[in-house]
Amino acid sequence: MKDVIKLAAYFIATIVVGAILAPILFWSAQSLAAHGVFSFLARYDFETFFHRALLIAAVLLLWPLLRVSHVRSMADLGLAPNSRWGRDLFAGVAISVVPLLFCGVLLIALHVYAFRHSFAWARFGKMLLASIAVPFIEEAFFRGIVLGVLLRTGRKYVAIFAVSAIFAVVHFLKAPERTSEIVTWTSGFSSIAHAFDGIGDPMMLASALATLFFIGWILADARVLTYSLWLSIGLHAGWIFGSGAFSRLARQQTLAFPWIGKNMLVGIIPLGIAVLTWIIMRTWLKYDRASQV
Repeated sequence: MKDVIKLAAYFIATIVVGAILAPILFWSAQSLAAHGVFSFLARYDFETFFHRALLIAAVLLLWPLLRVSHVRSMADLGLAPNSRWGRDLFAGVAISVVPLLFCGVLLIALHVYAFRHSFAWARFGKMLLASIAVPFIEEAFFRGIVLGVLLRTGRKYVAIFAVSAIFAVVHFLKAPERTSEIVTWTSGFSSIAHAFDGIGDPMMLASALATLFFIGWILADARVLTYSLWLSIGLHAGWIFGSGAFSRLARQQTLAFPWIGKNMLVGIIPLGIAVLTWIIMRTWLKYDRASQV
């Protein structure tokens, strides 16, 4: 229970510090851009800097969290060396990408999506970079540290449920762009309040959170079953790459909510694909680990 309280205090402190830091980052970037230094920074709105401020706050407060939680090594988080890390990584990518793209082909056949006339190659590099960087960062944080600390309570499924819920809420609660046109010292806290604007539509809330929660559960399950982050990193990377690549190849032309939302990771159909992915992952792990005996 003490570790749970420490984690709760960490998240609250991260939000508060991030909200205070965000205006400083924004004003600093605008000042640099105004003086001709990194002029591209002028294109970004306050919400972009708010998200970066939260990330910076999370990193700054991470060391104190690990110290007070008495985490000294990977073993303290329930992680062990994985000699088959490459196999797990690439298997994770394949297991998540193939069902997702198969779903995409089906949606095109049903005329829910249609191929774009041109491919945005300029954005492909950014998407590929995100597919590599984001899984490492988020898996290390959510499934590595947060889940690792919660698992020390001895309640495995409660820990998986909690970290999956946190993962879903963090990814769902985002303030709309251009929320703070005039930035003040309280703009960060205003962004926190506006992050709840998306809960006005119960159907959207339920379908989006359900899919995000189950994706988080699959990633946590992969981490617990392997005592390693490599399979969850591969799964996460595959989802980001598959969803991003498909959205650049095809566009939605028929409104099919709640079956499919604004992207391939929201809606009843993506939830079904996630269930299929989980079954494939579990089956692959069963036979792969059995082959080691």
